[in-house]
Amino acid sequence: MERHNAFSKSLYWLFEKLLSVKEIKNKDISLPKKFLIVRQHNQLGDLLSGVSLFRAIKETYPNSNITLIVSPFNYPGVIKNKFIDKTYIYNNRKIYNPFYLVKFIKLLRSGYDVTIVPVVVSISFTSNLIARIAKSNIRIGCSSLDGKKNTSYFFFDRRVKLDWRKHPDANVSERSLDIVRPFGINTQNFKSEISFDESDIMTADIFLKANYFTKKNIIIGLHVGAGKIPNRWSLLKFIELIEQLHKFYKAKFYLTCSTADTNVVNFIKNNSKISLAVFMNKKITEVAALIEKSDLFISNDTGIMHVAGTTNTAQISIFGPTNPFNWAPIGENKLFIRKSEIIDDISVKDVYDHCELLLAKNEKVKEIV
Repeated sequence: MERHNAFSKSLYWLFEKLLSVKEIKNKDISLPKKFLIVRQHNQLGDLLSGVSLFRAIKETYPNSNITLIVSPFNYPGVIKNKFIDKTYIYNNRKIYNPFYLVKFIKLLRSGYDVTIVPVVVSISFTSNLIARIAKSNIRIGCSSLDGKKNTSYFFFDRRVKLDWRKHPDANVSERSLDIVRPFGINTQNFKSEISFDESDIMTADIFLKANYFTKKNIIIGLHVGAGKIPNRWSLLKFIELIEQLHKFYKAKFYLTCSTADTNVVNFIKNNSKISLAVFMNKKITEVAALIEKSDLFISNDTGIMHVAGTTNTAQISIFGPTNPFNWAPIGENKLFIRKSEIIDDISVKDVYDHCELLLAKNEKVKEIV
């Protein structure tokens, strides 16, 4: 351990000697046009929650151009995003390929007015280094996060101290803006967004037609899986909820899932008395298009929750250990439920009551009831 720490300190010392830039206290960044944003260190949900940053740049500088560096894992969250002009997928497994490396460095050295490394959950040395390698007039990064020093702060000439301990319940969509607010970049619209097109809508329509959904049906989508086990509400409770909603609203249901959720989806299907359609392994834009056509979407605290949050559809998010004030989608008809860090402390009645509250506003329900 001591050898490892000594090596790390030596490495950081070397980087600081070779690549450090002088800090500039001035918050004036003139009228930048070309932005580079490095977010390869964020998960899908983090990236979707941070769409407010892209919107803020476009609102502040309408003629600006944004290049975004993402990872293979969070890239689906920005496919067809209307605020992003160019996307590059950084794959650390390919970095030792000389052809890939040359192409990547060429992108970084093509020249930018401002490079930004957003920080929401943790500090990424790799993202900071990418920002330093980029040819940019201005580099904006954090100097510390919640009192923890950014050990590679010296890569940035504009350094921002981020501390959310005084505002622990601030939503991530707002936190994403704190890195640029000192420079006059801001927005009052914190809603996330996924841009989908006619092909995505057609995929959703074909699915609905194939499973005999009609415009008169109350259509309810559910996402019963989650990457983190503590974020999964009981499958038996999901089954009971589906049966209650079907009994009162005659609703029709579909489940969204990936291959990783196959077992939980099969359990639901095999143990439910209600017919359930499955929308499996679809593009994020196609999932968003389907949810947009739904009357209600219910999910655990996971990536698809954030996808649903970009739509205008009424939504209920079920939370356990995570703080929903930080991570729940915001907007009209977006509700969350949390009782404790144990997600199964939430009862079927808790969720059903929230469903009633949202569905009471639905014109289709008024006809049924």
